[in-house]
Amino acid sequence: MAQRSSPAALLALLVTLRACGGDGEPVTPPATATDSVGLREIVSGLSFPLYVTAPPGDPRLFVVEKTGAIRIVQNGSLAARPFLDLSGTVSNGGEQGLLGLAFDPHYATSGRFYVDYTDRNGDTRIARYRVSADAGAADPASAEILLTIEQPYSNHNGGQLAFGPDGYLYVGMGDGGSGGDPQGHGQNPDDLLGSLLRLDVSGASGYTSPGNNPYAHGGGRPEVFSIGLRNPWRFSFDRSNGDLYVADVGQNEREEVDVSPAASGGGRGLNYGWNRMEGTSCYQSSCDRGGLTRPVTEYTHADGCSITGGYVYRGRALPALAGTYFYADFCSGLVRSFRYAGGRATDAREWPMLKPGGQVTSFGEDASGELYVTVADGKVLQVVAR
Repeated sequence: MAQRSSPAALLALLVTLRACGGDGEPVTPPATATDSVGLREIVSGLSFPLYVTAPPGDPRLFVVEKTGAIRIVQNGSLAARPFLDLSGTVSNGGEQGLLGLAFDPHYATSGRFYVDYTDRNGDTRIARYRVSADAGAADPASAEILLTIEQPYSNHNGGQLAFGPDGYLYVGMGDGGSGGDPQGHGQNPDDLLGSLLRLDVSGASGYTSPGNNPYAHGGGRPEVFSIGLRNPWRFSFDRSNGDLYVADVGQNEREEVDVSPAASGGGRGLNYGWNRMEGTSCYQSSCDRGGLTRPVTEYTHADGCSITGGYVYRGRALPALAGTYFYADFCSGLVRSFRYAGGRATDAREWPMLKPGGQVTSFGEDASGELYVTVADGKVLQVVAR
């Protein structure tokens, strides 16, 4: 299989995907603990939901629809009016669309939030907006384009936005698409594709590159924080300790999760390996593995085809899950977890009761750290005690 779609792909394209052979990562057989949780439907009828999040301290949920709208769920009900509607601005083919949303850590006072989408030309745009005087509606006129990144192909757009524990905005960028990274973006710090970016957006307008970014003073683009990514879908920070988790979609054989502890720089200057490596295996023949950061866990296409990264659970409703990182596969719908300890993935488990019966497009958190799952057929589900 020369190429496959990542989690934002259209359902019509996904039915053509096939798993490529190989043995999956060993997983602890389902245990009693996995039967103690399940999924509760929060809302349905959405248009290809790709993400769910919330501003700090806000009880509402904000759901990103691939087709261009941000919807609000309050008290279990979906507001009829979108918070922001970019459907006339975004391209919506294949893996394109409205892909990411992040609220300013001081949203309650600043009213600022950020979106990642592909424009009508298929290029990535990072834009800042403000909420209007109505807390249920953004101000469309407040749009400020912070960054436009040309996309040579329509796939592998990345799209995740998140504020790190350092207060900077992180942006996940895929390698530009096609298959195999033909233009070599993943190993090139001089462009923004195939990288995790880190931006200081605290100013009144625009952005700057933090002075301690690895290439801030030369050797690459100053926005680049780490390289060697194929299509990070998704990345997240552990609320407890700031550790960075990146789920990177593989090419033909392996899906991976990388963990970069905050105490070791949280990913600063790392090379996650693509396209010299795919997971722990050489993608290029006889690849040089020197200087590459290897994943802490991986699985082959015997178990799925496209990883969907999640979060380390830090909510209060399910204390037994504290410290557990959850991830899924978009194609097979499996949900798995591990705990990161001693530099490796431990206590690997599969969670059959969390398999939603559809394509898992993303995980998300509310303001309290409770965990949610979005499904391509229009649902938002919460992980709850059974």
